[in-house]
Amino acid sequence: MSKYRDSIKKYFYCFILGPFFMVLEACGEFILPFLNVNIINKGAATGDVDYIIKNGLLMLLVALGMMITGVLGAHFAVKGSAHLAADVRQKTFVQIQKFSFANIDDFSTGSLITRITNDITQIQTFAQTLLRGVFRSPVMLIGAICMSFALNPSLAIIICIVVPILAIAIACIIRVASPRYTLMQKQIDALNNNINETITNEYVIKSFVREEHEKKKFGFINEELLEKSTRALKMMILLQPLSALAINVTTLAVVWIAGKQIMIGSMELGTLTAFITYLTQVLTALDFLANIFLQGTRAAASDRRISEVLHADIDLHDRNASMKEKEIEKGDIIFHNVSFRYFKKNTDWVLENISLHICAGETVGIVGSTGSGKTTLVSMIPRLYDADEGCVSVDGVDVKELSLQNLRESVAVVLQKNTLFSGTIAENLRWGKEDATDEELVWACKIAQADEFVSRFPDGYETELEQGGSNLSGGQRQRLCIARALLKRPHILILDDSTSAVDTATDARIRKAFLEELKGMTKIIIAQRINSVKEADKIIVMDDGKVAGCGTHAELIKSCVPYQEIYYSQTDKEGADE
Repeated sequence: MSKYRDSIKKYFYCFILGPFFMVLEACGEFILPFLNVNIINKGAATGDVDYIIKNGLLMLLVALGMMITGVLGAHFAVKGSAHLAADVRQKTFVQIQKFSFANIDDFSTGSLITRITNDITQIQTFAQTLLRGVFRSPVMLIGAICMSFALNPSLAIIICIVVPILAIAIACIIRVASPRYTLMQKQIDALNNNINETITNEYVIKSFVREEHEKKKFGFINEELLEKSTRALKMMILLQPLSALAINVTTLAVVWIAGKQIMIGSMELGTLTAFITYLTQVLTALDFLANIFLQGTRAAASDRRISEVLHADIDLHDRNASMKEKEIEKGDIIFHNVSFRYFKKNTDWVLENISLHICAGETVGIVGSTGSGKTTLVSMIPRLYDADEGCVSVDGVDVKELSLQNLRESVAVVLQKNTLFSGTIAENLRWGKEDATDEELVWACKIAQADEFVSRFPDGYETELEQGGSNLSGGQRQRLCIARALLKRPHILILDDSTSAVDTATDARIRKAFLEELKGMTKIIIAQRINSVKEADKIIVMDDGKVAGCGTHAELIKSCVPYQEIYYSQTDKEGADE
């Protein structure tokens, strides 16, 4: 309950007034039949019109009070549950923002979306139902039973027999339904994952004409969700006919017994009418309580899933950092015997015993075959992952001792996947520096060779981008992402194959601009093309998670076989012979 405590305290009046007004409404529920008894037994039987009018007006007044209290109770219940859901959703989203890549891998994008939307909606619905019925239904149940005993104790015993039987049946339904709701929510995860993957990769699907395959795939997952939803909801469907059966059987028994009493004159017709009303109220209240329990079962499954997110062990944090206030000043980087693996139970290392020194202000290239560990290596610097063995230090301090805020403010990373957001080009660029001036935007874009195409747009830097920047080419997106990173003016700039979609001439101009404009910045460039790093101060060659060579282009071309293989595969025959 800790995740809800703050919200309940903040909006305590909703959680008090909601049930309070609903209890008042419930009191009216068992006052009305009692007044009706008097009208039938005393007013109608004796023809006393004044008595009928007087009690009728009293009933009208009670009904009006019930309407007012019912509306107020529902209002506070809706308000309280909505605020509760909004606060929990905010907490969950904040927690997800703290996740490392490893934490995100433990869940999935679709699952996190389901948890922050569907699961919290289930909790909101349950909270609303709870506020409206948690006290109202017991008050109605107990009040109606007490009034039944006051009217006719012998008939009230029938209710006391039926209620426990119905309660046991409802408990059985809940016990069966609970695990089915958990399975249903997991299948919603799978559906959301599929939708997210399909929509994100729509261009690929269309280019390979795989629409039919995706339809079949979605249809299978959708059928699975249908089957699991039906199995779960079947139990809730049973509740209504079961309650109706109990009401009808009990009413039949009451009418049969009461009919004899009316015939011999020991019971009046108005009493029977009121008793049937109280009987209906008892079973209705029990039915409402059962619905609360059923919704609670589904909400409990959702609550567990939300708790998994909120209580996830975040492996990257700076709670134990001893130098939180220290800021990066130079950008000197040392890898000391660093080893890492994504799946900790695996015996094979993704990176194994890496030792490197990248001096402040150097331009360093990293090359290697696909899967050699290039991206993983640079991910250690801003602590997107932590080393399992060894350590990474920046300016002589272990990165684990620095605050994540200060460390990542000093490191700019342009990842392989170029992500832009809907909005203007200027708004996207200002992710790098929120208060950047127009002159700074132009400066960064000129270095990244983006200003030339941005200036050609009719709206320039105010050009609207579609989601993901889909209305730009791959090379244009890459250059804007580089410009965005430069606006941070970081001490360390990491480009992870970030010019792969850029032509060689533009790539050369970007390298030249880096050399002229970013002299004091440590630049690490991962590239597939040797020409992109050929002029670097030094080049690191990765092979199967290890450093196969480190040096200048001239040194490596003489001594490093993996580097030679990459270089000669990218040059013509004459170049290879030379």
